[in-house]
Amino acid sequence: MAFESLAEKLQGTFKMLRGKGKLNEKDIKAAMREIKLALLEADVNFMIVKKFIKTVSERAVGEDVMKSLTPGQMVVKIVNEELTKLMGEKVEKLELSSQPPTIIMLCGLQGAGKTTMAGKLGNFLKKQGKKPLLAACDIYRPAAIKQLQVVGGQLDIPVFAMGQEDPRKIAKEALREAQIKGFDVLIVDTAGRLHIDEALMDELEDVKGIIKPHEILLTIDAMTGQDAVNVAETFNEKLDVTGVILTKLDGDSRGGAALSVRSVTGKPIKFVGVGEKLTDLEEFHPDRMASRILGMGDVLSLIEKAEQNLDEEKMKKLEAKMRKNEFDLEDFLDQLQQMKNMGPIGDLLKMIPGVNNKALKNIDIDEKEFLRLEAIIQSMTPKERQNPEIINASRRKRIAAGSGVTVNAVNKLLKQHAQTKKMMKQFNNPAFAKKMKKGGMGLPF
Repeated sequence: MAFESLAEKLQGTFKMLRGKGKLNEKDIKAAMREIKLALLEADVNFMIVKKFIKTVSERAVGEDVMKSLTPGQMVVKIVNEELTKLMGEKVEKLELSSQPPTIIMLCGLQGAGKTTMAGKLGNFLKKQGKKPLLAACDIYRPAAIKQLQVVGGQLDIPVFAMGQEDPRKIAKEALREAQIKGFDVLIVDTAGRLHIDEALMDELEDVKGIIKPHEILLTIDAMTGQDAVNVAETFNEKLDVTGVILTKLDGDSRGGAALSVRSVTGKPIKFVGVGEKLTDLEEFHPDRMASRILGMGDVLSLIEKAEQNLDEEKMKKLEAKMRKNEFDLEDFLDQLQQMKNMGPIGDLLKMIPGVNNKALKNIDIDEKEFLRLEAIIQSMTPKERQNPEIINASRRKRIAAGSGVTVNAVNKLLKQHAQTKKMMKQFNNPAFAKKMKKGGMGLPF
């Protein structure tokens, strides 16, 4: 995940500061040196780092910090506030036109992920009740049009294409199509190049003049590091972009682009791509990102993920079943599948305050365990899932063979389910609840 190394180093520095009862200027100076190195190693622009350290240092040696009962925490608070400012302070949402269609033009270098991002953005808006149309204006990259059509097909979003026609003509006709057929949003996927050139920029300027987009979003690969800032500057000079989308933020990138782009261009980061799925797109929250980097968690994003991926009706039914102690393996399977939709467990744990990268390294998170548990339950008959107590030795052998695991793995799952039911039964016992409230006994596990 992006920022992992930066987060680890910053959290280590703050741990050192928190261990001191009082701070002096020497302590602050040493901490600032470590923070400066960490930011530079994360590929943040040198001038931005210099300005950032100067601002934080001036605030950190102030009287409020020096005389504070918790000076280390005060320094963390200052760094958190300045990091948030660096990335934009507040969420910058898409500008949607009061008179549809809203026209969104995507631009960027080849390989930045524009075509996939067009689909992700379309899906994001579709979930908000909009009716998007994708336009295939990248006629140069082999299979770019086909790729957009495949992505659109997967998301059930129509794609306007005219083959190898001039992109200017395609954009014009796509806009006409959107207006005639009542689409709320037109997302134009333009051509990229391996490097910036005059022909590319001239074409993009012409397309911009024809369709007059409400949003021009620059798609930047977060893994390109410092070069991303140079790309952003050039595109912004030519097109006056309205915002940035950072892709591959889930990859092994140093994250410097996210911390530099806003300061260099003055344009907000509006979205971040956080995975390969077509649903892996998030609005960019500077404050939440700063909190994650500093190991302070991101509870709001965790709640939003749960709201988006957990079925409220199913949760209510599950709660009722749990109260009646009727939680079976069908319910367990359903919960597993809903949790999988929320993303990798490691990423979710990082959103919990106090769980830092170092702590996660000591936890063995096996994402494949979900698949094994699913396979075991899916190898059972509906009757076995609803009544696990009927699963005898011969049934266990059959289930193990059908799911490609050992009988021990099946036994382990059944044992865990039995223990969970037993625990729920205790919690639903009024006498147990009364004792728990009085502190008369501990948890049963």
